[in-house]
Amino acid sequence: MPTATDALTLAADFAPASYDDWRKLVDGVLKGAPFEKLVSKTYDGLKIAPIYERAHGAAPIAGRAVAAPWQIMQRIDHPDAKKANVQALHDLENGATGLTLVFGASNGARGFGLEPTAETIATVLDGIFIDAGISIELNVGPQSRMAAIHLAEYITAKDIDPAKCNIRFGLDPLGACAVWGSSAYNWWEIAPAMTGAVKKLTDAGFKGPFVVADGRVIHDAGGSEVQELAFVLATMVSYLRALEDANVAVDDARRMIYARLSADADQFLTLAKFRALRLLWARVEESCGLKPKPLFIAAETAWRMLTQRDPYVNMLRATVATFSAGLGGANAICVLPHTLALGLPDAFARRAARNTQPVLLEEANLAKVSDPAAGAGGIEALTQELCNAAWAQFQDIEKNGGLFQAIGNNLIQPKVAATRAARQASIARRREVLTGASEFPNLHEPRATVLKAKPVEAAPYGKQKIKFNPLEPIRLAVPFEVLRDKSDHILARKGARPKVFLANLGTPAAFTARAGFAKSLFETGGIEAIDSDGFTDPAVLAEAFKASGASFACLCSSDKVYAAHAAAAARALQAAGPKHIYLAGKPGEQEAALRDAGVQDFVFAGGDALAMLNAAYRLMG
Repeated sequence: MPTATDALTLAADFAPASYDDWRKLVDGVLKGAPFEKLVSKTYDGLKIAPIYERAHGAAPIAGRAVAAPWQIMQRIDHPDAKKANVQALHDLENGATGLTLVFGASNGARGFGLEPTAETIATVLDGIFIDAGISIELNVGPQSRMAAIHLAEYITAKDIDPAKCNIRFGLDPLGACAVWGSSAYNWWEIAPAMTGAVKKLTDAGFKGPFVVADGRVIHDAGGSEVQELAFVLATMVSYLRALEDANVAVDDARRMIYARLSADADQFLTLAKFRALRLLWARVEESCGLKPKPLFIAAETAWRMLTQRDPYVNMLRATVATFSAGLGGANAICVLPHTLALGLPDAFARRAARNTQPVLLEEANLAKVSDPAAGAGGIEALTQELCNAAWAQFQDIEKNGGLFQAIGNNLIQPKVAATRAARQASIARRREVLTGASEFPNLHEPRATVLKAKPVEAAPYGKQKIKFNPLEPIRLAVPFEVLRDKSDHILARKGARPKVFLANLGTPAAFTARAGFAKSLFETGGIEAIDSDGFTDPAVLAEAFKASGASFACLCSSDKVYAAHAAAAARALQAAGPKHIYLAGKPGEQEAALRDAGVQDFVFAGGDALAMLNAAYRLMG
């Protein structure tokens, strides 16, 4: 009987399988279709193959300390400092190991945030033992840059040893300029102010890091992974140079800088992106004659993937994002509450965001293995491709005089805009799915609750003498949410939503698939689908449509049934007076005959759903 120490030999009973063996089987299934059909591409044009061989000899990428958990950060953004303090204490008592103090009008504030005053900081931190091992991260902008100094003064007044505090001060003037699309000063004026603040904090005994290169700037604006990495790298190099120009030794300067990346629901790209940044920064360190040391990378789950509709799906997206960032080696992760797109999150939303991380750390034990993706052919290949492409874009930025000059000359913005447009087009066609918004909607969902709080007004700091294109944050679900809002307004005004009658033809076996597709499609735009049994008599179908009270009709069935009955059904419907007649599926050779019979539009997978839905609302007047 085998013992626990015996090697498992189950695989020895099977012949070894090679990549060539797999390709032969795949080619048989493809039946002459090109293999490239199975190769997907990222928005950067990077190819992702369906299968990879093991990457032999790949070493783990140094990141967090071995088996060390990442920091569980929790947003503190309530505009009322006393309520923010209550939230902070509760979070620390219930699993959080760090606090992200979000100040109003800073990048990532999302409409709320703390006032950047000494009084606010003292109130928020009342009762919190800053030197007891917790982490503090500041989310500040030009309007709140003094918050870092106020925090330092608070710690000094409390007679706390700054060296025992784990604080990331989050200064990021370049990120703020990029988002606002303007600057009150030139970089040669900004850099000394930034380095002066860093020196002041260093002289006070704080260990930092002090400045952050924030990839959310690109990610929030709809940019790609390569664009985000290049932006972060260029920002870090700009800050490194500024500190060196201020007579800070380069070995000390690199310790003063950290990075922040967005983590989204694309598991493999997120994982590879975090790994790639470490390799890219190590290359910069080597170019400076330094031996690479692990970069501190903070992660935040992505803003752009949040939806207002069916917001509970945001919990699932955030879990995948946290999983990916954790495996990718993030040192700290902040999960955005699932209702943040609706307003200031309540206690339940904050709890769900906080608890996402302990479950992954303590139940799934994700931190126990360092760089678990090391050696996985697909992840290793993707990591290297991201590195190569991001380094090339970083070099373009450097050739144009560095990051401030590049954004000032609008070098980066058009590239991000092109990626955003491609992403939005994919979502409009529902190729990239946002569950609950662009797919599988629920018209009867209850509205999630948020706290009552006055949004913080945001405006650029100072007179903006330098202007360029801003990298404004977006949420990808907004175009579909706008349509859902229109539907809600119609419901409130008229007592009923706009409706489409699903004119199902034949048996359930013939129409169910396309009826389900059509229902989901129309309801993503707030147009309620009225289902029906299968019809064979056009006259009965027309009467059923009239009784439904619907404005639109959509024929649903199989191609075989369409060939025999769709034209007659369309003529009967046309006589019944709908505003528009659709047919679910591609028309093929029948298009001319179907249009002659009254069909005006064809809805199918890959079609521009958003354009069709907007046109439907215009037809309603």
